[in-house]
This record gives sequence, C-alpha cells and structure tokens, in this order.
Amino acid sequence: MRIEVPFLGKTKSGYIKNGIDDFSSRLTRYVSVDIKQIRVKPAKGLSLKQQIGEEAKLLDASLSPGSYRIALDRTGRSISSEALSELVCSLENQGIKRVSFLIGGPLGLAENLLKGADMVLSLSQMTFTHDLARLLLLEQLYRAYTIKAGENYHK
Repeated sequence: MRIEVPFLGKTKSGYIKNGIDDFSSRLTRYVSVDIKQIRVKPAKGLSLKQQIGEEAKLLDASLSPGSYRIALDRTGRSISSEALSELVCSLENQGIKRVSFLIGGPLGLAENLLKGADMVLSLSQMTFTHDLARLLLLEQLYRAYTIKAGENYHK
C-alpha cells in the first residue's frame, strides 16, 4: 500500500516541519509515503467559499486516480490509535493500493471533498492548525504501523 498526503502550501513552523520529516521518515520502514506539497497562490478578490473551492480543485488534481480517500475534518468519526491500526490492516487486506489523506488549508475542506471521501475521520473534537494536523496525522499513522508490527512505541 502507498499513503499519499497532499499538503496545501508549505509548513510554516520549523519545529512542526521537523516533526513531519521525522515521522514521515520513520513511516517509510513500514509503508511507502508520498507527501506532496501543493503550491497555493494567494487568492485575491475571492470569497471564502471560492477559495476553499480552488483549494479543493488543487487537492483533487494531486490525488492518484482510484485512491481510497480519507478526509480529515472535525465532523468526522473519531477513532482510537488501535482502530486506526486495524483500519490500515483492513485496507491492506482488501488490496487497496493507495490511500490519500486529505487535510484542508486554513479554511478547511470543501464540502464536495468531504462528501466524495470514502471515509471522514477526526483527529480530535478540538480544532488544530492545518500544519499541526499534518504532524498529528503522520504521528498517528506511524503509531498505527508500530501497533500492527507489535512494537513498543505505542506503550
């Protein structure tokens, strides 16, 4: 299986970028990871809804055709780290080749991406910056794979 995580724009905070680099590097011991940084041009004269729509087009265009899409949104289903590990195992057992995790920009994800996702998950009921959500997702994916491998990281 291959995991795709498209990022809208650059990660601004150095310490968050370091964490993202660390966990994406650790993850590659278990699964192929493709982090795509999508260049977002500053929106001038667009409404918030139009900005989110433009970001949605960029995200959608960056995804591999036929990938299993998991959108991250505070309205999504909240699961445990163990359940995420089980989900990863289940997707692999189903023969899913690519899983794309969608994280919105500062304004969130467009409704069409949420409705078109195969699954919508929540990292928490709390709201995080999109940069921090990137780091949290990668850490949780790493944790899921260490649980799957029976390693001690989770303890």
